[in-house]
Amino acid sequence: MSELTSMRNIGKEMAKKLTKVGVDSSEELICMGAKQAFLKLKQAYPNVCLVHLYALEGAICNTDFNSLSEDTKKELKEFNDFLKE
Repeated sequence: MSELTSMRNIGKEMAKKLTKVGVDSSEELICMGAKQAFLKLKQAYPNVCLVHLYALEGAICNTDFNSLSEDTKKELKEFNDFLKE
């Protein structure tokens, strides 16, 4: 199993938070998906924000979160907004 910090956009702090919510490897993150991982993070760390969700998606897609397509960003923003309701 690969370490989370080997993934793009995942620094030590993010990896530590992911591990605390039960996501222990890059394979687990990929299988779980960005939205599900973000939900787990949001429950444990209410201050995580949309940028964290972008970072997770970017890590899964192996791209910088700033390079996500506008459609992907829009979908993730809608998901994040839904969680706020």
